[in-house]
Amino acid sequence: MAYFVVSYFGDFVIENLFSTGLSGLGDRMKDKIKALLKKRNAIMLAHNYQPPEIQDIADLCGDSLELSIRASNTEAEVILFCGVHFMAETASILSPQKTVLLPRHDAGCLMADMITAEGLAAKIASLPPMPVVTYVNSTADVKALSTICCTSANVVQVANSLDAKEMLMTPDRNLAMYAASQTEKKIHVWDGYCPSHERLKPRDVAAARDAHPEAIFMAHPECRPDILEIADVIASTSGMIRHAKDSEAKSFIVGTELGLLHPLKKANPDKTFFPASDKMICKNMKKITLDDILRSLKNMEGEVKVPEEIRKPALGAVERMIALSK
Repeated sequence: MAYFVVSYFGDFVIENLFSTGLSGLGDRMKDKIKALLKKRNAIMLAHNYQPPEIQDIADLCGDSLELSIRASNTEAEVILFCGVHFMAETASILSPQKTVLLPRHDAGCLMADMITAEGLAAKIASLPPMPVVTYVNSTADVKALSTICCTSANVVQVANSLDAKEMLMTPDRNLAMYAASQTEKKIHVWDGYCPSHERLKPRDVAAARDAHPEAIFMAHPECRPDILEIADVIASTSGMIRHAKDSEAKSFIVGTELGLLHPLKKANPDKTFFPASDKMICKNMKKITLDDILRSLKNMEGEVKVPEEIRKPALGAVERMIALSK
């Protein structure tokens, strides 16, 4: 007998269908995917916010840039990226000789879409000469106009590495304000944001803490300043996984997209994790399905290729950031 369990997160609905028959179909689909990955000499990447069934069959899971760097160092000829469009672009920037597939071309990023190359060029022209620091959660053509890229984990290090008193930081205003609070540099802020993180309000955290008073509250730097002010720990998704593993604490409230709960639980089976809010869900991160992956690999559909005239300057911005960690 099959039955549905339906969970509501705001206006988004996740449906989980459980049945012995469909479970068998799912296993056969996963076997087909694994066979095609081998046939195509492909590596499958899954971001930490992807659905559990996709994370569980991926070759690598993690943060977007981390995945692209690791994939670039493999012998794989094809990179199948389960994430959103800018992530596949970054993989193409770092691995131009490889074929990069995104199973759903409509899997975009609302924050990345809040800035365009034309808009950035106009902003640069309106300011005195200064470095442009761009979050990796951005399109390739925006990266191409930037001095250096940053991640949520290294944004403060990147800001402090620049020999300038002022800089423009794009596209995430919350990440930029967080960096400004941690450095003496003057940071001009682009007014973009991640809707999933923006939804988290102090009252949500208060309710979660009332329900779980013993739990440590971890917040992503994409959260609003009034959230970061009350966080016990501020960290990227990979940083949260590391902190939970190293901490003596046994329970955590997680202030980021709900998909991270799965790798947190896998890495720490003896610990408990609670969402700061069930509204922190990214629809675009949930678009890719096993069917999409199978179709993409079978037909080699969904290729993402960054043109060389954009790739080369974008690569420079990414490589300048990577060099800081060497």
